[in-house]
Amino acid sequence: MFETLTNKFTALFSSLAGKKTLTEENIAEAVREVRLALLDADVNYTVAGNFVKKVKEKILGELLIKSVSPEQQFIKVVHEELVQLMGCNEEPLEIKAAPTVILLCGLQGSGKTTHCAKLAAYLKKKEFNKKVLVAACDLQRPAAVEQLKRLTLSIEVPLFTIENETNPVKVAKQALEKAKKECFDVLIVDTAGRLHVDDLLMNELEEIKKVINPHEILFVANATTGQDAVKTAEEFDKRLSITGTILTMLDGNARAGAAISIREITQKPLKFEGIGEKLTDFQPFHPKSMADRILGMGDVINLVRKAQENINEKESAELEKKFKKASFTYNDYLRQMGMMKKMGSFKSLLKMVPGLPDLGSLEMSEKEFSKLEAMILSMTLSEREEKVELEPSRRRRIANGSGTTIDDVNRMVKGFKKLKQFMKEMPSMKQALGGKKENLWR
Repeated sequence: MFETLTNKFTALFSSLAGKKTLTEENIAEAVREVRLALLDADVNYTVAGNFVKKVKEKILGELLIKSVSPEQQFIKVVHEELVQLMGCNEEPLEIKAAPTVILLCGLQGSGKTTHCAKLAAYLKKKEFNKKVLVAACDLQRPAAVEQLKRLTLSIEVPLFTIENETNPVKVAKQALEKAKKECFDVLIVDTAGRLHVDDLLMNELEEIKKVINPHEILFVANATTGQDAVKTAEEFDKRLSITGTILTMLDGNARAGAAISIREITQKPLKFEGIGEKLTDFQPFHPKSMADRILGMGDVINLVRKAQENINEKESAELEKKFKKASFTYNDYLRQMGMMKKMGSFKSLLKMVPGLPDLGSLEMSEKEFSKLEAMILSMTLSEREEKVELEPSRRRRIANGSGTTIDDVNRMVKGFKKLKQFMKEMPSMKQALGGKKENLWR
């Protein structure tokens, strides 16, 4: 995601690394490169211009600290301005009353139907535990209702439809009546994709809004469409007064234009982002997290969030004790790998870790991760608990049983010992995870 933009920023910051100090001349040159990088990423022309103007003013106005390198100072300012541009803070959903009504709108092909299901699955999670009803009001696209049926069935969320009905306003109205009558916490309304210039369809959307009086109107924008998504969001906002945006396709070849520009143009927050094909690949939009990713700084915010959601606190505490006492075994190692698998692919997790070098060889790392698991599963119970020494004959048997080589087993044993030593010296997991979860609801 944003690879081209990230590479350009990285090259720019590296060029500043050789400078002894920031001057008006090299600041002007760096700012020019930032502007070109943003325009190449399809960021709105006005937004890019205002952004570099603020960066230049801020870097020239700040007291340059002798102990901090010019590169670090410039990165700091660019990062701060990116966060400011995308909204500063995470913007939670507005929960007014039961049922809270959420209307999704946008262009055809932006991912509205899929993200209806993703949002429903997100609100159903144990930390929110909302009773959700989804209404199928996309009656324009063939098989849209069937698609939503499949998706909602897979997450065990009820779907409201009216057989052979062609009027989405009627479906929306009756869905709201059902949500009130059966005490649903949230009603999510899917709508047909439409162009903002299509008056007939936009009028229909306005009618739906009038009938259900939604608390949230979320514009669903495909991040790969860049400035086009921004223009469309602006027009939808004029007609419907949207309350926020869901960015989709952020796992694809997004050029960052929509992510950086939409909030500035509409003055409405970016609320969620779709980061993959699975219904669980959906998370709140956090400006700092996005700025970190754009500048190649990893994604600690969402790494911590994934850990909090998927790692059992009791098991985590037990593992921590074992690390501290150096009694951590291969069995514990296996359990830890199971926890990491719940958090997603090894490749995606490593991309979230700040400070890692080029990640082009991560496909190999994924294979290595599977190899480790196979080797541990090929051990006897005594070997896994480190009750016997892994002598050469045992290592050969483990290699044969796991389809690996003796060198692979030797590397695993060496790496395991290093890990034990590293974890023994590391701060507590609780500190690493930053304590309590954030409250994502108002």
